[in-house]
Amino acid sequence: MKQLFYVLICLPILASCAKKIVNPKKDKTPISALQYGNLVDTISFSGYTWRVRKPSNAQGPGPNYWSGANVWVDEKGWLHLLIKKNETTNRWECAEVSTLRKLGYGNYQWQVEGALSTLDKNVVLGLFNYSGNDRFDEMDIEIARWGNSSYPNLNYTIYPQTGKTDAKPASYVQEFSISDTKTTHRFIRTATEITLKSLKGFNDDDTGLFASKTFGTADVPVSSLEMPVFINLWLFDGHAPTDGKSVEVVIKGFKFSPN
Repeated sequence: MKQLFYVLICLPILASCAKKIVNPKKDKTPISALQYGNLVDTISFSGYTWRVRKPSNAQGPGPNYWSGANVWVDEKGWLHLLIKKNETTNRWECAEVSTLRKLGYGNYQWQVEGALSTLDKNVVLGLFNYSGNDRFDEMDIEIARWGNSSYPNLNYTIYPQTGKTDAKPASYVQEFSISDTKTTHRFIRTATEITLKSLKGFNDDDTGLFASKTFGTADVPVSSLEMPVFINLWLFDGHAPTDGKSVEVVIKGFKFSPN
């Protein structure tokens, strides 16, 4: 039986903390090494063309297996991402898309539907941009417990710009619990700071705000690069969901507004 998660973040805040600690996730595979299959494996979603990831081998993060069959856009124009066990190969397969277009300073916003606070401890939902240089030039909003049910489930992480090898990522984590099934997540990039926010409902303003954190140059040297936007749904350390059920996340829309 398939378990459906519509990404929504309407949550009362239970606990929060700010700290400069990297989330305990595995390295990503650099973009230059990623295998996406044929260029025909793209989708149109929210006015952008997205490349669908479908390598033949296991790759990071995780590492995991990734399937193009686990990504589709429905008749309403909403994006579906699925984690599902392939009964033929007996492997769990994950989902990822990324924009062909690179984006820079501006407002990045995702509207998601679902019961995120009950997401399995091994499941990670990522909303982020990424240059392909691992541990640099990346801005993450992640819903994840990193395999430990006691870890906070909302994670904001900013990685330093390329070349700043002595700089560490800056992170903010917060526990949340929600009963509603609509949330908005966004980050605003400028040359001097990055502000990340999560809100209850589908809102273009700050109505329903339940989490917010700003990182400035004193916290981390922020990247100035234009980068692809990624959305992925994957398994921490490649471990299957503890209940053995498929997981589906639906993204209602993505929007970018340049500064």
